[in-house]
Amino acid sequence: MAYPEGPRHGSECPLCGKKRQALWLQQRARKNHTAKEWQRLNYDIYTLRQIRREVRNRWRRILEDLGFQREADSLLSVTKLSTMSDSKNTRKAREMLLKLAEETSIFPASWELSERYLLIVDRLIALDAADDFFKIASQMYPKKPGVPCLVDGQRKLPYLPFPSP
Repeated sequence: MAYPEGPRHGSECPLCGKKRQALWLQQRARKNHTAKEWQRLNYDIYTLRQIRREVRNRWRRILEDLGFQREADSLLSVTKLSTMSDSKNTRKAREMLLKLAEETSIFPASWELSERYLLIVDRLIALDAADDFFKIASQMYPKKPGVPCLVDGQRKLPYLPFPSP
């Protein structure tokens, strides 16, 4: 199987998020630790995990600012069994998530949005906190015109698409 392009390569990859990471982990397990390919895979896995962790931390900071200090982790917890709280909220959640991606820098530029964050926005809508979340996200992570969003402390922008909802 060919090596899927990693975050530092800049080309699109049909595999995203957890599926991509799982594939890289399988490929890395089959390689010799001293091989250049193993080092490349290891770097890409580490980079993907770091960026996903940073995005999650951004969401946690905003939730804590909203007063959800104790609930932040449970609000951010999404499993295979997680579902939308109300099918009526699906469209509003999608619109709010797109608005967050387009008008704030909470996500790095050119990432596809994941169902994980759609479910989280749905929870915020059910709690009547989505608009407040957006307001704080806009203040903490404003979108600067013409400047792609970088993860805190990052120098180059990797291409890491989120799985599509």
